[in-house]
Amino acid sequence: MSVYKAPQKEFSFLFQELVNYEEHCQMPGYQDVGSDMVEAIIPEAAKFFEQEVAPSNWEADTQPAHLKDGQVITAPMLGGAYQQMVEAGWCGISGNPKYDGAGFPGVVDVAVQEMLQSANMGFSLLPMLTRGVIHALNLYGSDHQKDTYLSNLISGVWSGTMNLTEPQAGTDLSAVKTKAVLQGDHFLISGQKIYITWGDHDLAENIIHLVLARTPDAPAGNQGISLFLVPKYLINADGSPGERNDVKPVGVEHKLGIHSSPTCTLQFGDQGGAVGYLVGPENQGLMCMFSMMNNARLSVGHQGIGIGERAYQQAVAYASERVQGKVAGIEGKAPIIHHPDVKRMLMQMRALTEAGRALSFHAIANEDRSHHHSDEQVRAKSARAVELLTPLVKGWCTESSMESTSLGVQVHGGMGFIEETGAAQHMRDARILPIYEGTNGIQALDFIGRKCLRDGGEAVDELLAEMAATLSDCKTDSLQIASLIKSLEMALEQCRTALAYVLGHAEQSPAVAYNYMMLFGNSVSFWLLTKLAIAAQRELDAGADDRYYIQKIATARFFATQILTRNNAYLASLQQGAETIVQLGAEDFATQ
Repeated sequence: MSVYKAPQKEFSFLFQELVNYEEHCQMPGYQDVGSDMVEAIIPEAAKFFEQEVAPSNWEADTQPAHLKDGQVITAPMLGGAYQQMVEAGWCGISGNPKYDGAGFPGVVDVAVQEMLQSANMGFSLLPMLTRGVIHALNLYGSDHQKDTYLSNLISGVWSGTMNLTEPQAGTDLSAVKTKAVLQGDHFLISGQKIYITWGDHDLAENIIHLVLARTPDAPAGNQGISLFLVPKYLINADGSPGERNDVKPVGVEHKLGIHSSPTCTLQFGDQGGAVGYLVGPENQGLMCMFSMMNNARLSVGHQGIGIGERAYQQAVAYASERVQGKVAGIEGKAPIIHHPDVKRMLMQMRALTEAGRALSFHAIANEDRSHHHSDEQVRAKSARAVELLTPLVKGWCTESSMESTSLGVQVHGGMGFIEETGAAQHMRDARILPIYEGTNGIQALDFIGRKCLRDGGEAVDELLAEMAATLSDCKTDSLQIASLIKSLEMALEQCRTALAYVLGHAEQSPAVAYNYMMLFGNSVSFWLLTKLAIAAQRELDAGADDRYYIQKIATARFFATQILTRNNAYLASLQQGAETIVQLGAEDFATQ
């Protein structure tokens, strides 16, 4: 089982060439967290997650969280790691300084997140869900709620959860039945929520649940759902946790992967009702919760990058050591990393991971600008970009993670099918990513419907124009870069063709949505790889003697020839329309 090494040079290159951090940190609120501070904290974060968290991954997988005497017990080694993470301030990197956060931009936080996700993906869900609660309270919480909860949430002393799903209500939240009855200055919450990530545990002092529920006179459907804050322990006058609230875990799921993360069934109100406080306007709970969900979707997309990176590193380590067969030019038997087909698999893993990382960083950089840029027009444009890119980050990056982790098992051969190597764990852990926080089918529908059809393709046109600018701005004598530009031109034309088809056949959009999303995911991520390859070529032209820049160009070229070419199939399938997809009725799927 290989050790994990944080891709620090990759982070630095993205900060410099994709984000332009020197300019990024000049936005209001970021002037005190310049490049020198980033250069200082990234190595420290890498050291911590490599040495203190990564070793817990295998052990936590083999000792899953479990329910004992009404309390969820987590793997023993996680308690110490979590306390160290809180004490070192890694949970609060991007938190508001007003509430004791470090105030770094989201692009710095996402690098720290990735290191945690690669080190132990199941464990990474604990601070990820907490960040979602922080985001929702920042937007919709009252001043009292912010003052009471944010500091401890940002530090990680308290954790947070998202409570949407019920036995009868998954994607369709209109079926939510959990009740909220007003009593004085609070509500009494009763009902059951399922699949609650880190819904109970023994690592944080308190757990702050955000819960969707209905008040007695609420309208039916989505319009009658409100959002409530329900702490595990009620808060004393001095801000400390007090008596236990009427919420408890009644089950922990036995899952395919992410064993270190307790997925709980929570029961609210067995003793008369759990005390809850309204967050945001009554009957506007979905609006409030979706802000949290969109934040979480970006994080889940980057989880795909983190687990893909871990699987890639392990596959490279194994392929470098495993000796099998002969290769031309190498005396005797060769490590399998020299075999062309193994190189193909490793390059595929590398290209998907690097492309996804660039896509995610680009989205988060836009999110930073949407909140902090001094120019209102830039903020608005960046907000549109984030909306458009979110389903791509979540959908495309998590689909890629499944491919990468599966290839990681394949590189190991028969040993990949043996749990002790650890390769299978990465594949098992990755399998949840296309499912939770909105399935990738939902992401595809969101991208094609809300993000393309709703505005007649204006937001997509804006993105395509930005991609086209790379073509017109690029002046190079490099034949390799010229070939990338030609591939990007083709990808742009395919995107335009796909958009035109969808706008002209809107009624087919549910059936063709997945192919449409994957085509755009391939194209946008390749655009960003091309920008990075151009930057790498510039460094080489200036005399840089660093294999890293050669590797960046090689990875982009591999993507162009081996992955981007899938666009031909996605476009052809899309243009065939919906007829063959929907031709059978529901009754036809039964085996005869």
